[in-house]
Amino acid sequence: MELEQQFLSLLGIVEGLQRRVYQLEEDNKLLIRGQKQLLEWSEQNHQEHLNFQENAVYELYDRMKEPLEGSFPRISSGELAVDEIVNHGKSMARFGDGEFAAIAGRIRHRFQTQVEEELSRKLKETLQSEDENLLIGIADNYGSLEKYTEQARREIRCYLNPQVRREHLELLDPGKEYYDAYVTRPYVMYADNQTGEPRRRFDNLKRIWEGRDCIFVEGCYTGLGVGNDLFDNAGSIQRIIGPAENAFSRYQEILDCCLKQPKDKLFLLALGAAATVLAADLCKAGYQAVDIGHIDLEYEWFLRGEGRRTPVGGKYNNEIGEEQELSPVKEENYRNQVIAEFCSPKEIRID
Repeated sequence: MELEQQFLSLLGIVEGLQRRVYQLEEDNKLLIRGQKQLLEWSEQNHQEHLNFQENAVYELYDRMKEPLEGSFPRISSGELAVDEIVNHGKSMARFGDGEFAAIAGRIRHRFQTQVEEELSRKLKETLQSEDENLLIGIADNYGSLEKYTEQARREIRCYLNPQVRREHLELLDPGKEYYDAYVTRPYVMYADNQTGEPRRRFDNLKRIWEGRDCIFVEGCYTGLGVGNDLFDNAGSIQRIIGPAENAFSRYQEILDCCLKQPKDKLFLLALGAAATVLAADLCKAGYQAVDIGHIDLEYEWFLRGEGRRTPVGGKYNNEIGEEQELSPVKEENYRNQVIAEFCSPKEIRID
């Protein structure tokens, strides 16, 4: 009996040691994870400092109003772009990082997952267009970034490295007047996004479609104006629906459909890189077309008031890394506005 008790006692000691070893292993895993996070943070912080160093000379020179020759394209404000669109019937094609990447034969966003030589050619042709009725929008990223949030500044510096800056400047004409492509992104990235300025910028944008009969050309999960009042001041709305991704694969069909519409219609485009060239082709054919890109998502974020990008239920967002569950818009009013569809929408999940 005594031997049995000693055995049980030893067994208890062994079990206690095993629990202690297990706990030490778990504590060690936490320490390792913490060290990895610190290393990752340190590397990220180091990279951000490098990005700042590379870009600082341009930001400082621009603020000093002594630009480095050939380093700064001439970019007029988004407000001037809206005036040109409203008062003079101008169209607008916008170029962001995705469009510049497509010209260079690279893929940057989910909305364009295929390298297409014809798209690259037409984007470059549009960027260098001399059509006086077509405004060319490029992002106001090349000099001072003081009007943006810290997060936006980090993103711009990370993107606009010396190689990308050089690629852009080789494509841009230093004597040409461009317009700020961020005109349709009036909220999240601006340092004043918790003031009354975003509302003023949105109200200014709404002048574009005030009382106009509009045709939206959008992706099948875009849902421009669905669930909000962004376009309530439009005279009427019709919709041409294209693919959510790689819309250029159906480009000719979409363009042909647009060219059958009355010329007094205002085309508002949200179709990724395809929208950029569509604005140019419609302008050339005598229509007014404005590439409005992410404006609906920006408005949704503005209404939430959080000052950041967040998932918006049912609306496609190529910039959010979080999982998205998407299904075709079933709202009756939306379906009644659709005059043509060039996609086969189905419920999808984007990770």
